[in-house]
Amino acid sequence: MRAMSSTTGIAPHTAALMAAVCSDINQYGSTFYFTPETVAVGKEHGLDGFRFYFLGRGGVLGDVEAPVIASAFGWWSPELVAKMWNTSRDKMAPRDAGRLYLKCAQDHGRARLANVEGLADFCTGAEQIIAATDPAGLTLYAGLAAEPLADDLPGRAMQLLATLRELRGSAHIMAVLASGLSPKMAHVIKRPDMIKSFGWGEDPIPATDAQQAQLQAAEHLTDQMVAPSFSAIPADQEAAFVQATQNICAALR
Repeated sequence: MRAMSSTTGIAPHTAALMAAVCSDINQYGSTFYFTPETVAVGKEHGLDGFRFYFLGRGGVLGDVEAPVIASAFGWWSPELVAKMWNTSRDKMAPRDAGRLYLKCAQDHGRARLANVEGLADFCTGAEQIIAATDPAGLTLYAGLAAEPLADDLPGRAMQLLATLRELRGSAHIMAVLASGLSPKMAHVIKRPDMIKSFGWGEDPIPATDAQQAQLQAAEHLTDQMVAPSFSAIPADQEAAFVQATQNICAALR
């Protein structure tokens, strides 16, 4: 049996794997969101970039009411989500927008990743992670993970990168709430300059030391929640997965 970290309950090799890739996955899994190409596709259907983001990213959940999308997105104020969602779905069916947004992700991969080494290694590892994940409670991740994968490696790799981003993001929402923080306060701590753009108002109350500690606890809990998924990659494939992830993110940087 592999040793477990005494502080996190995560096997050291899995903790090292996650430390090597999770930050990059979070940063670069969203790179297609507001590219000129993605924005142009949205405009073809009467949606500005912001509305295409909401309708496209949330469209995997279907034609649901705005509170469902607010729950899945987590970090955005419910009032802003309702405004963006309700003024978008009368222009395009959410499921159609979701599929179109996913195609934008795949096309972004085809444009940026065609010459990247290790795409097969990345896709193999990412699919092992997804296959090992219990999607219970991971709403937005579950919606995207259920979509058919692109047949080509560049498109497939970008789709999987976005899906892995939703995995940790969905888990982190639950971990923040379980740690006693509101999404708004988590924003105050992590992204104070983006409070207004996420719809939370302009004058946030500064976080206390206790709230800072709660967010740190949430980060550790998030790691614990996704560790079983990442541990599905066999030890002899970890290095190849890490290198491939780094190659992909370098190409997207």
